Formats: sequence, structure tokens, C-alpha cells
Amino acid sequence: MKHFLKETDFRLSELDGLFALAHEFKAHRGRHAAPLAGQTWAMIFSKSSTRTRVSFEVGIHELGGNPLFLNRNDIQLGRGETIADTARVLSRFVHGLIVRTFDHAEVQQLADMGTIPVINALTDLLHPCQIYADAFTLAERWGRSGDLVGALRGRKIAFVGDRGCNVANSWILGANLLGMKISLAGPAGFDAAPEFNQLLAAEGYANGYQFTTDPYEAVRDADVVYTDVWVSMGKEEETAERIRVMSPFTVNAGLMAAAKPDALFMHCLPAHAGQEVTQEVLDSPRSIIFDQAENRLHMQKAIMAKLAQPAGA
Repeated sequence: MKHFLKETDFRLSELDGLFALAHEFKAHRGRHAAPLAGQTWAMIFSKSSTRTRVSFEVGIHELGGNPLFLNRNDIQLGRGETIADTARVLSRFVHGLIVRTFDHAEVQQLADMGTIPVINALTDLLHPCQIYADAFTLAERWGRSGDLVGALRGRKIAFVGDRGCNVANSWILGANLLGMKISLAGPAGFDAAPEFNQLLAAEGYANGYQFTTDPYEAVRDADVVYTDVWVSMGKEEETAERIRVMSPFTVNAGLMAAAKPDALFMHCLPAHAGQEVTQEVLDSPRSIIFDQAENRLHMQKAIMAKLAQPAGA
């Protein structure tokens, strides 16, 4: 049984097949195999969501399965039942589990204690589904059939803003897996958490990124400029201070001009125009934010199809 909790849970050698499957699902939407037929996949969400919830619910349905949405506060997990017991019980009822929560250890424990595939739909540490969808979006533009992943090798991505957030962490891990270069720019003090650095070292990528407090240095020679919101869910009490210290890191036309002339702009959304990025950049021809959003659906379908066990197994 396989889980998808972090980018490296699929080997690099598996990614061309995974990306090809996402491409097939996208090209033949509504006219492809239904590997989740007869299955129910549960979704435990502790955080609100638009793209993640909708793309997973639609994706499960399009793969022939039944999505079961479980708000954490509506099940016994929200009243003190242990994660281990929740994992054991749900394993008797459903065929897969998709989890969007705060503490990454919860997702890991659900995977360890259950007997069904578990997908990390976002934790405070990592957001692997987003990075796979982003990488697929870039591979579509730069790659060719049969070698989508190879087109990413050697490319540079610059992440600007909260360089210690889950999306930044996941891009560091994903870029190293894919053979990409990554540079991150943000204010002093917003570094990766020790937990993430330990994970990175365990994966063999301890020196796999560059941090700087100069956004122009980070985007130099970049093929992609990426940003995310400055105030993640759970950090709302820090809003005023985060906006103050991160204001020099807004992605604007001037910063984009310092990257490669054909550099693309990416954002996992939702965006706060005027904070981490200007409306001008969001609306520019170099922005591919809605391609990213759509590809969450196709890539997540591919991930679920790869993880799915036959009904009754």
C-alpha cells in the first residue's frame, strides 16, 4: 500500500508515468477509465478550502468513486477520539483518505495506523498535491510527450515572500526531486522550520536551496517566479507584522523584469492583490495561475488512480 504525504513518496522514475496519466485524464475528461468505481474516498478537512475540496470531490466522482466530506468538527476526531482509532475505523468503511489539516504528524499517523491509502491535501509543513500540479503545468509548456519530467531538469524557480511556508517547503523538496534549481527570498527570520530541514536532510537534499533577503538576487535567471499569501491559515494574529516586513517582497512588474524574459509567474491561490503580488502581474500574459488551479484536478486524479486498491481488496 502506498501513501502520498510528501513529494518524494513517488520516485523520480515514476513521475513520467504519473504526469502522462494526468495528461490522459485531462485530454479525455469524462471519457476515461474509472479506477475508483465502487469505492468511497473520505476527505477530512480541518482547514477551509476552495480548490482542494472541489478538485478532489470532482476528481473522485470523475474516477467513478463516491466522495465523502468529513469536517473535523463533525466527527469524533473533533471530540477527542484518537487519530489511531479514527484511522482504524475509517479503514473499515472507506477505500482512501484525503486529509487537509494543520499538524503534519496527524497525516503521518493516519497513514501509519490505517490500512488504506492516505493523501496529504495540505499540512502546515507540506503541500505536495500543489507542487505536483504546478510541475505538471510547467511540463505541459516545456515538455514533449514521453519526456514531460525531463523538461523541468535544470530549470530555476524563485520563490518570493514567506520562505518558510508549506508551499515553499514543498517546492524545495519537489525541485530537488525534479532536478530543478530553487532560490527563495524573504525577510530575515522567516526561514524553514527545523522539522523541515530535518526532513530535507533525511531525503539527501540538505543543501538543495538558496535563501536570500534580496528578491532581485533570487529571481535572477529564473524560469519561474512563484509567491504565496503572506498570512497563512493559523497565522492571522501576525497579519500586521507580516505585511510590514514582507512589503519589500511584493512581486511586481519590476521584479518580473529581473527574471528571464520569458519567465512565468505562478501562485497557488487565493491571491491578495497589492500584497504578495500586484494585480498587473496576476493579469499579465506571463501569469499561469488558472492553469495551475485546473491542473490540481487532473494531477490529483492521477495520484488517486495510482494509489487506489481494487474494490474488495
